[in-house]
Amino acid sequence: MNALFLAAAEEQPPIIPHLDELVVGLIAFAIVFGFLAKKLLPNINKVLDERREAIEGGIEKAESAQIEAQSVLEQYKAQLAEARHEAARLRQEAQEQGAAIIAEMKAEGQRQREEIVAAGHAQIEADRKAAAAALRQDVGKLATDLAGKLVGESLEDVARQSRTIDRFLDELEEKAEAAR
Repeated sequence: MNALFLAAAEEQPPIIPHLDELVVGLIAFAIVFGFLAKKLLPNINKVLDERREAIEGGIEKAESAQIEAQSVLEQYKAQLAEARHEAARLRQEAQEQGAAIIAEMKAEGQRQREEIVAAGHAQIEADRKAAAAALRQDVGKLATDLAGKLVGESLEDVARQSRTIDRFLDELEEKAEAAR
């Protein structure tokens, strides 16, 4: 066994390959590398390029979508501000109209009150005049009856009776005005 061990030891160490195996391995490696470089590497590069283009396209789409969203947001904000401005204007207009209606209703109420007061004064004046006329007739009738009883004769003459009553009442009114 020793001889076998020594013969094997004289040959080449087991870690270092034989030159024939090394050449065949290098040729096989070159063939596999060439095949991979010709067939597989272009496909890998093609897939990587497509993926990079898709990512770049996605980024561009995202940027354009973001710009569009920002534009829509600005439009929305502008519309919202315009709507708020319009609502404030309408609210102010409604308040002004309400104030005008209130003022108009107050004026109408004042006018109606004045009409009612004037009508009341006119009615009172008419009632006073009617009462004065009725009182004048009643006082005149009573005065002529009393005068007729005092004189002892009838004062039935209507014209004379009316003149006497009017004169008597005119004298009373003059005395009343003078007393004021």
